[in-house]
Amino acid sequence: MKQSRFLAEIRSFCEANADPGQVAKYARYFREGYDAFGVHQDVYEQQKNAWIEAHKRSLGLEGFLDVGDRLVRTGKYEEASFAIYFVQPFRDEFTPETFDRLGAWLDTGIRNWAHTDVLCGALLGPLLEEKVVPVSRMSDWRTAASKWKRRAVPVSLLALLDERKKVESLLRFIRSMMRDGERVVHQGLGWFLREAWKVRPDAVEPFLLEWRETAPRLIYQYATEKMTPRNKARFRRAARR
Repeated sequence: MKQSRFLAEIRSFCEANADPGQVAKYARYFREGYDAFGVHQDVYEQQKNAWIEAHKRSLGLEGFLDVGDRLVRTGKYEEASFAIYFVQPFRDEFTPETFDRLGAWLDTGIRNWAHTDVLCGALLGPLLEEKVVPVSRMSDWRTAASKWKRRAVPVSLLALLDERKKVESLLRFIRSMMRDGERVVHQGLGWFLREAWKVRPDAVEPFLLEWRETAPRLIYQYATEKMTPRNKARFRRAARR
């Protein structure tokens, strides 16, 4: 099947199963906007699985990546979701170049926290964990123009927290991001620090104390969420006179 015909089929499916009520239901979760058809999840899942099974031999990883390149650019929520899930069954075939290509989706089309976090959790993080790529592969992501690509750094690093000894090196890696100006990046950093604290409080707490006076407060709101009130108080900014 030609990719253009497949893309047209995807769009036709989404339009035929659109439900404005579903769009209204979920739009409140997306500050940056929610451009969706409103396809019901069960209908979406069934069709996604059918397309993967039907085209996995003819398209393969490269073909689905090509389709994904075009789907993430449309701005439509379901189409970007298809892009991510179409390539998931081929994870054993991923190379460092695949990692970079998926990262480029954060530059060229992905535009919300949900797709960013699924991409990280399902694809990018496991590639770091399996050592297909080193953490340093994301060095330039820390200063990317896309706030979603910057958010992807700490969210992808969550996959590495099973190895306690790595926490200190991961803290060094995110250090330069602690004054990032975007809320969605603050949330990602805080999420990472909260989970890292569960593993290595002895490493994370000095880091939090170091940045207490200068880092955005939202990072700390997330990072200290599971602490006792007494422990949280240690990381509040000093009172201004």
